[in-house]
Amino acid sequence: MAELKADVLVLGAGMVGVSAALHLQARGRNVVLVDRHERAGEETSYGNAGLIECTSVFPYMFPRDFGQILKYALNRSADVHYHFGALPDFLPWITRYFLNSSPAGTLRSALAALPLIQRSLGEHEALIVEAGVPELLRRTGWIKLFRSQATMDKSLGELARDRDYGINGDVLDADAIAAREPNLSGGFVGAIHWPAPGFISDPGALAKAYAKLFIRKGGRFLAADARTLTQGDGGWRVAGPNGALVARDAVVALGPWSDEVYRPLGYNIPMKTKRGYHIHLAPSGNAVLHHPVLDTDRGYLLAPMNRGIRLTTGAEFARRDAPPTPVQIARTLPVARTLFPLGLPIEPQPWMGSRPCLPDMLPVIGRAPRHKGLWFDFGHQHHGLTLGPVSGRLLADMVTGVAPFTDPTAFAVERFG
Repeated sequence: MAELKADVLVLGAGMVGVSAALHLQARGRNVVLVDRHERAGEETSYGNAGLIECTSVFPYMFPRDFGQILKYALNRSADVHYHFGALPDFLPWITRYFLNSSPAGTLRSALAALPLIQRSLGEHEALIVEAGVPELLRRTGWIKLFRSQATMDKSLGELARDRDYGINGDVLDADAIAAREPNLSGGFVGAIHWPAPGFISDPGALAKAYAKLFIRKGGRFLAADARTLTQGDGGWRVAGPNGALVARDAVVALGPWSDEVYRPLGYNIPMKTKRGYHIHLAPSGNAVLHHPVLDTDRGYLLAPMNRGIRLTTGAEFARRDAPPTPVQIARTLPVARTLFPLGLPIEPQPWMGSRPCLPDMLPVIGRAPRHKGLWFDFGHQHHGLTLGPVSGRLLADMVTGVAPFTDPTAFAVERFG
């Protein structure tokens, strides 16, 4: 069977992989994009809140408040759920996560991610224009609702901190909430409207639009098994549908499945997955939701997607491939119905996806230290949609020998020893 040769194989056609393929292609590289699905954006990139979080400087770290930890430990929370049987596997990782979530560790991760966060929306805007899908981007920002004064005071403190990094939010009272979202109901003490983030009304469609752009510009997209990746004299090889795919360089951008490639190659990277769920519901009557809204005290978010109102949950700590347990949907849906007039579900079952997370809540972007021509681009935690294009640019800088726009040291795999 014939070999298909290229300069780079990009393994994974989610938002991160497609973006890396586009940036490498723009640098003159002949790129083959590989995924187990025949279409891009069929996994984690399909199911999220749709936010390009250009204001989310501080990552989702492990709480340090004892009351909140106890709430999570009782496993009755809507925003965090865990499988008891997975705890032995998760506890070493959670310990590292907790240690990295100290004030000093949180600031270190925030400052490392800041150059990526600041450029995230601009990188998307450029690709959206080139892909010809401006209708997918809405410049509404999002609203964070508070039912308790304590929760609002905490977020106001975080807003004051974030303003040191050029981030602004509008503090809303009950009348201002009603003016922006007249169909919401509930006893809210206030809210913060973050106006800067972009909102994508169909994240899966955006990944597919980027993949179509890649193909229009001469790229090749093939369904193949990335787990067949091997290194040989000609570089890196993957078993393709009609023969081997061969390239000098290979990029592992498989999100929560990246371990299925890097572990056989001898890399012990502390990545775990936080699972999440969503379900689409029709709005009832003529009700309209204008912004994504987070019900902070109840642990869910509603987003006005093209398919309907998407209810998304928080994090579930479970083995990646364990059967779905959408208890967070069951806990939050009755509350969501009191917030906004929701009709019938549009799909029969909730969707489940996995977020690839490292204990410092930073991705791995850069060279694999023990294999020539192997590159990593995964572990974007809750921000795969946000950081896909900008991390693709950073990776392309490194692969092609261009001076990176920011110091990539904080994202190197060597930080884990």
